Amino acid sequence: MKAVVVTHYGPPEQYTIADVPVPRPGPGQIQVRIAAASINPADIRLPSGEFHDFAPLEFPHVPGNDFAGTVSEVGAGVTAYRVGDEIFGQAVPRALRAMAGTNRPSLSTGSLAEYAVFEADTPFLAHRPSNLDIEQAAALPTTGLTARALIATANVQPGETVLVIGATGGVGTAVIPLLAAAKARVIATATTADAHILRALGAEKTIGYAEADYPSDVDVALNLTLPSDQLTGVAGAVRPGGRLLTITFPIPQQEWIGRDDVQLRFVLDMDGTYGGMREVGELASGGELTATIGRRYSLDQGVQACVDFARAHTTGKLVVTV
Repeated sequence: MKAVVVTHYGPPEQYTIADVPVPRPGPGQIQVRIAAASINPADIRLPSGEFHDFAPLEFPHVPGNDFAGTVSEVGAGVTAYRVGDEIFGQAVPRALRAMAGTNRPSLSTGSLAEYAVFEADTPFLAHRPSNLDIEQAAALPTTGLTARALIATANVQPGETVLVIGATGGVGTAVIPLLAAAKARVIATATTADAHILRALGAEKTIGYAEADYPSDVDVALNLTLPSDQLTGVAGAVRPGGRLLTITFPIPQQEWIGRDDVQLRFVLDMDGTYGGMREVGELASGGELTATIGRRYSLDQGVQACVDFARAHTTGKLVVTV
């Protein structure tokens, strides 16, 4: 089968499109014919070697976490899915087994390929709703799960002001409509070119990326892009007693932000505590949760998609159709 392939640690410019063996499902697993996949940070950071000591890769490695496709083979003991089922979801590389959740982890051979194998018994796979198209289904898994977890953790109240750092990315463009639906006042970082997109999604105001542009005394700040050891400026925008939530590594420490009067939370829901793919599908089917797709690529352009994700300013999700 054709796939995006990494043969050694390095930057995405060194990835290739190559033929690799079709993965076959074992007991409790399913094989999926991939229709579309989307790019996430792990697709770049793991092959870079950044986490080599914690999660060494076996090469050749096929990146790709999020997907939509059709079940093409089921392993022994699988009852939740049948051949021909349309499904979507999120699964991390098997090298990340240690952090993939303690209960029913979602692991994969990599979705930037014509076929991939997934664990069947996990909350992070689900049947695709009939009114959710392939590209939306491939773009939503990680962003939808993260946006839901942020909303649940932040417990935003009507009238509260929320500062969103990194708002033009996949998670930001998914969470802003949820914040607007919660009747929050959303202030989001954006380039001038992207400001109209965020306002259409529900942001009341957009600002530049410089710390000097940050407002003061916001109730909640969501950090979606800055390393979590570089949040003193974001923390400075939060009122005493407010909340600062971050989704980026390293896992933050209270002393790093220089304040003990701000609640600091790291949001990473690897066990589906705040719901899984079925809940994401329900919200998407009802129109409450959508993905902003910034660029589209074919599988033959999959390496370029990874390079663009790493090197170019992108808005929303990058989707690769297979």
